[in-house]
Amino acid sequence: MTVDVEEERAPALAEYARVPIAFTVREVVDVVQFPSGRETFVLQPRVVEQPYVKDYDDNGGPEAWASRFDLSHWRFFAARVAGERVGGAAVVFRSPDVNMLRGRQDVALLWDIRVAPAVRGQGVGAALVAAVEAWSAAHGVEWLEVETQNVNVPACRFYERMGFALREVHPQAYTNLPDEVQLLWFKRIGLEPATSKV
Repeated sequence: MTVDVEEERAPALAEYARVPIAFTVREVVDVVQFPSGRETFVLQPRVVEQPYVKDYDDNGGPEAWASRFDLSHWRFFAARVAGERVGGAAVVFRSPDVNMLRGRQDVALLWDIRVAPAVRGQGVGAALVAAVEAWSAAHGVEWLEVETQNVNVPACRFYERMGFALREVHPQAYTNLPDEVQLLWFKRIGLEPATSKV
C-alpha cells in the first residue's frame, strides 16, 4: 500500500475530523519506574474487565481547535491512499498558548495523529510520523513530544516502535478522568533513544 503524505497549509478541519480517532480500550498499562537515577519506565499491560470506546474527539475535536488556540503556529498533514484521505496529523511549534511546549523553541508537539480504522497497522501512522519528523527537523526542532494515556495501549506500542521514549508520567493530570494517567513521550530528532517496554 502506497501512502502519500502532504502538508496542508490551510486545512479544512471538518474534513480532517472525518477520520475517526476512536478506539476500543481492551487493556490499560500500569507504569513501573525503576530507581536508576534517570527516568526509566516499564509499561505492564492489564486487560480491562469491560472494554469500552474511547473517542478523543468527544472533548472537542479538530473543528473546535480554532476556538481554543491560535492555529497560526500549527501544521497539518494529510495521509492519502489512492487519493482517499485515510489519516492526518497536527504538529504544534513555537505556540505560546500551548502549555505542553513549556515555552521551549526546540520542541514540537505532535498534537494529534489519526488513522482510519480500515487501514490501522498498515504504515499510515508511520508515514505521518516520518513527515512530521522531517518537517520538524527542517525547522530546527530537536525534540518531538507526544501525549497519550495509559488507556491507549496501541498508541504506546506505536510510539515505542517509532523510537519515542516515555519520559514523564502524571497520574493526576486529568481531573475529569481520574482513572487515566498522562504519558509524555519524547524523541530526539535524528537519534535513536532508549525506549521503555510494553
